[in-house]
Parts: sequence; C-alpha cells; structure tokens
Amino acid sequence: MNVSSEYGRLNAVLLHRPGIEIERMTPYNAADALYSDILSKHIVDKEYDAFRGVFEKWTKVYYVEDILADLMDNDDVRQRLVTQSCQIDGCQHLVDELMTHESRRLAEELIEGVPYHDDTDPDRFRDERYTLKPLYNLFFTRDASSSVYESVLINSMSFHVRERETLIYKTIFEDYFRADTFCAKDANSNARTEGGDVQVASPNLLCIGMGIRTNHKGIMYLAEKFASERPSFRILVQELPHKPDSFIHLDMVHTFLGSHQNMVYQPMIEKTGIFSSMATTLLECDNGKIKSHEYPNILEGLKACGMDMEPVYCGGTDRWYQDREQWHSGANFFALGDGKVIGYERNVNTIESLSKAGFSVLDADDVCCGKVDMKSYDKFVVTFKASELPRAGGGARCMTMPINREPVGQ
Repeated sequence: MNVSSEYGRLNAVLLHRPGIEIERMTPYNAADALYSDILSKHIVDKEYDAFRGVFEKWTKVYYVEDILADLMDNDDVRQRLVTQSCQIDGCQHLVDELMTHESRRLAEELIEGVPYHDDTDPDRFRDERYTLKPLYNLFFTRDASSSVYESVLINSMSFHVRERETLIYKTIFEDYFRADTFCAKDANSNARTEGGDVQVASPNLLCIGMGIRTNHKGIMYLAEKFASERPSFRILVQELPHKPDSFIHLDMVHTFLGSHQNMVYQPMIEKTGIFSSMATTLLECDNGKIKSHEYPNILEGLKACGMDMEPVYCGGTDRWYQDREQWHSGANFFALGDGKVIGYERNVNTIESLSKAGFSVLDADDVCCGKVDMKSYDKFVVTFKASELPRAGGGARCMTMPINREPVGQ
C-alpha cells in the first residue's frame, strides 16, 4: 500500500462490479439503503463496463468479489467473516449453513444478501425479504476504506446499513493484501470517518470534509494519529452542509485534477448560499500539539500549505448549471495521474470547463476499443456515458479505491 497523493500515477485500484444487490431494493426501502431512487442493473452494467474498461487499459485492477471468493477458501477467514457478518445483521442462525457453501457462492451471498425462508428464518425477517442484507452501496469502494500513505483507514460508517462493508474491506486488506489497517472507532466509538471525505493532498497534508458522514471526533482521531507519526503534519478541514444529500462528502464539491488544478463547486469557494457559514480550518500538528487556523476557503487553505491551485468550476460559471451538475456528481473526478482524470459525460458544462482548462476530452468507448490511447495525451479527461449510475449518488472517485500510486514527480 502506498498512496501519498490524489494524483500520482495509478498503479493499482480496487473496484466492485455492481451485482444484483443493487436491484434488491424497492421504493419503500431505498431511503434505508441511502438511495434516493432505484436502479436498473441492465443499464448500470453497460455504463460500468465502460468505466472499468478505462481502468483496465491503464492499470492493474482488482475486483472485490474475486478477492473475496479466493479468501473464502481459507477456513479461518471464512469463519470470522461469516460470523461477524451475521452478528451485525442479527441472523446468527445462518452461520452453520453458510459455512457449508462453496466459496464463490458464499462470496456472492455476503455481498448480494440471503433471501428470507419461511421454514428456517425468524418471522422478524419476513417483511424485509432478506435475512442477511444486501450491500447496496458496495460498488462505492471509496467509502468504507481509504488508502492513506502506507496503510488503510477502515472507516467508521455513519449508517448501520453500511457497517458490513467495513468487514469486507478489512478482510480484503488484512488477509489478501497483508496491509496495515487502522480505524477511528477503535479509539473512540463515536468517531466517524468516510472515504469520500478523505483526500490525500500530499505526504504531509490531508483534506477532510466534516459533515453528516465524517464528524469532529473522527477528524481529531486522524490529527492525533498523524501528529504522533509525521512531523509538521496538517489537516485542512472543510465543513459541509448536512442537506441536501448531494453534499454528503467532500469529493462531491472538491476533487484534485492534478498537482496544480482542482475541480470545485464555486459556491463553496465564494461561501454563498448554504455554504455561507461553512468554515475552512487548518489543523497544524507538530510535536504532538495541534493548532488551528481559519481560512476564507479551501483554495486559500491549500495555498497556505504550499499548494497554489487553479480551480476548474463544476458546471462552469452559471450558478443554475453548477447546481444541476453538482447534483449528479459533476465535481466528482478521479485522477489516473497528474492531469489525467475520468468523470461523467453527462455534465457537459463541467466537461467544457475542463476542455477550456487544457484537458483533451476523450470518450471512454473509444479508449476501451483501442481507438484512442490515453498514454498519448499529456492532459486529458475520459468521459463515460451514465444516466443510471449517477442516480446512486456518486461519481468516478466514489467508485474507486486506489491501492498504489507513484510518488508525485516520479
């Protein structure tokens, strides 16, 4: 594991192909699954194939379900993960049966859920249809774990429906990748962090969003941890509104495009509308002590840390389009390398802004079929068609968990 920036050349990434778990919700339980709508897997499959195809052209790609199936061949890992999963969902009576299942089938059940059976399951599960709950959000591989320097932060999720995701990722990183992991909840049960709020700006700077998913206790855990490990370490905290849902994470309003450019939702920078009272605070950690400084916005905070960024605005310069495109993850880009990014094609004003900022606009379908070679371009944005995926509430960064990046400058 080694991720010391958001934009060093990507050497390996963890993805999850959305499975039938995304169709195992209805309009009546979608809100409990943290969705505002229900998805069609048939359409999602086509959209996601283009997305993952770009990564397969660029880097080493690992898939959650494949790793999990391999791990289920290990009896000790299988016993631990099945037991803990059933404990969280209150269905311990399933443990013995699940332990008899073939590895691939068991991996699928841990992700897709186990249907209710009249003759074996308690009546309390009847109305929910699934005894072991589907992991509806698992394809957002960013949220439950975060690569931070040489180790992995197993995040403390804010909603119970996502708690089992952390078991999956903890198992994958500890038992497959043999990585060191840490978790804020181990130090403070009330601490919360989520990967969409955690951005590795540089070897000595994290940008963290503080809102409905990541709280003050979680941020202070990270500050105290890294203050004891790294000299002159800093955390730039951007406060986020709790409503609407499109602002759940920092990467919905800010992502790094490279070493000198970032994608930003302009009202956050100008502190207008619901961002008018949202603070930007720099925590300086040195010799175990933490000091705080306020800045007008995240750009000024980054500049104070030696990162003078040129912003590209989500939705362009028209507030109407900024709001529309931010809603469908218009600021949520993932960097394959410095100045090499991927995002939704549908946010046309955002893509136009990138084009004006010097990014060559490439089509994911052309990349996947070999018509276009990304490596021939110094600076680009790959756009992929998506109407269904954005309805889940996330974008390209949300759907990626980087495992290894080259240090910046190499």
